[in-house]
Amino acid sequence: MASVSVDEAMRRAVELAARGLGATSPNPVVGCLLLDADGEVVGEGFHAYAGGPHAEIVALAQAGTRARGGTAVVTLEPCDHTGRTGPCSHALIAAGVARVVIAVPDPNPVASGGAATLRAAGVEVILGVRGAEAEAGNVAWLTSMRRGWPYLIWKYAATLDGRSAAADGTSMWITSEAARTDVHALRGTVDAVLAGVGTVLADDPRLTARNLRDGTLAIRQPLRVVVDSSGRTPADARVRDGAARTWVATAAEVGAGPDGRVDLASLLAELHHRGVRAALLEGGPTLAGAFLAAGLVDKIVGYVAPKLLGAGPTALLDAGVTTVADAIDLELTDVTQVGPDLRITALPRKREA
Repeated sequence: MASVSVDEAMRRAVELAARGLGATSPNPVVGCLLLDADGEVVGEGFHAYAGGPHAEIVALAQAGTRARGGTAVVTLEPCDHTGRTGPCSHALIAAGVARVVIAVPDPNPVASGGAATLRAAGVEVILGVRGAEAEAGNVAWLTSMRRGWPYLIWKYAATLDGRSAAADGTSMWITSEAARTDVHALRGTVDAVLAGVGTVLADDPRLTARNLRDGTLAIRQPLRVVVDSSGRTPADARVRDGAARTWVATAAEVGAGPDGRVDLASLLAELHHRGVRAALLEGGPTLAGAFLAAGLVDKIVGYVAPKLLGAGPTALLDAGVTTVADAIDLELTDVTQVGPDLRITALPRKREA
């Protein structure tokens, strides 16, 4: 097998890391390649599930004795603590690895320090190779760990003129089955799905991740969170059906803001405490507006159907904008056709302080 460059190896490690999306939380996704002393790939691995072997351990097991004198290329700084698994920094040292190339330092104070341990043992450490790509692939976990609350994605579905339902309240179905299937795949990548009590009362959603063709549930289900300031969620609501864990977050439990409703920052902090690193906000327009007004939305995924209604509820209500100059500017990062619909992905631009 021909030797590969460190840059090529890191590109492959980023690809491997992505295989763990939706299965590793509250841990990060991580990919690793082991190159022998001649630069040939002798092992590769990724973190597949929380509590399972880390990417470095999988790659070391494949490499065996050929890891000695070689290079470990890993998307995140090797952990330096003992949790459900042992420290990867020590495993790399024990295997005789001569060099470790890291894309992104670990921001978790509990697990960080691997680079320093490796250097102290005489291992060469290189930081920052393909760092931007590794950051993008692990953005939810990294963002959550750095600031202490989950990475929040607002998802909505609307017609081309921005309506989420018709004037008579009917909304099934604004978008196509292809788009709805895509949403269920998106749910499978997050730890929690949020909806306001108004959406629960109006639509009685399940908020589960499932196969739309046969109705089967995905093996891993996100936590269902109903933001319900005064505890109005009915006992027979479908979010209470036992198909997945459900938390009805009330103002009495979480804390209230100045308006008497659930304090959103406190809600996100509590979700982080519960192990939620990525959350999907699905409804409704009032709650979405409140999160946007508070600057708590990290990414927007909109499914736009080629339909016009001309009247009816809009996908977004008050987001704290009263004039065009105060509009929430977005950076478009992707536009993809999903069936007959468009999926538009955008990031809110940070406003100048």
